Amino acid sequence: MKICRYDEGKFGVVTPEGVVDVSSAFADLPRSSYPYPAHDVMIAGLAEIVTRIDISGKPVIPMDQVQLRLPLCNPGKLVAAPVNYARHLEEVRDQADLNHGNAAHMKQIREIGLFLKATSSLIGPDAPVVIGDGQRRNDHEIELAVVIGKTCKNVSSADALAHVAAYAIGLDMTVRGPEDRSFRKSLDSYSVIGPWLVTADEIPDPGALGFELTVNGVVRQKAHTRDLVLGVAELIEMASSWYTLHPGDILFTGTPEGVGEVKAGDTMVARMDGIGTMEVTVR
Repeated sequence: MKICRYDEGKFGVVTPEGVVDVSSAFADLPRSSYPYPAHDVMIAGLAEIVTRIDISGKPVIPMDQVQLRLPLCNPGKLVAAPVNYARHLEEVRDQADLNHGNAAHMKQIREIGLFLKATSSLIGPDAPVVIGDGQRRNDHEIELAVVIGKTCKNVSSADALAHVAAYAIGLDMTVRGPEDRSFRKSLDSYSVIGPWLVTADEIPDPGALGFELTVNGVVRQKAHTRDLVLGVAELIEMASSWYTLHPGDILFTGTPEGVGEVKAGDTMVARMDGIGTMEVTVR
């Protein structure tokens, strides 16, 4: 099932014809008080909520009449996988604009581990990416995004996918420079998730998804998740061996070759098999 948030606080199911309002199924989400939970309560309850959704006979709103919002609002953390496609490692080593004189030290994910991004960098498809440092190169990086659905620690790769609630398209925007990744990738609006959530049952094999990103109609990145160095299950195993993962935590799985600069006025269109298409502007 494809679950979106749209307009002002509404929830919908995305169909080929448009969006069906299912906000009533989400009406009983728990209301919290301080100290607030360190996870996303909507994602924690999503599996049960989905069982209550029935769209038969309900009116469909054309997609061009809704404004899609960030599909989940309160992830506890954004975990990201650097250099998780072999060809991306090659392009980083080959391009001075990407390696900043450290080509010999660029390593794959197994050697350098994961990194965290600030949750304040998160936006949905309704918001633009706002260039944070106009004096430097700012790049797009399309990725499969994985939303954790169950609390887990030290989960094995064999059991990892059972802890996934949903998948989405992710854009891991990046300011190029010599500083730590977390610093350069955590600017406001530099983590884009959308256009909606696709529940895990619709994607039994996250390693079988083709995807691409265009900028102003020109293809920049085109790849397949089968080429991940560490697949989704292995990434969850690695992440949960260091951190407790909670419902709503988002795992950015890494970007392939073809990363490139974007500037104000550009339009990025990201497409992924089994998920859909997301258009994001740059200003």
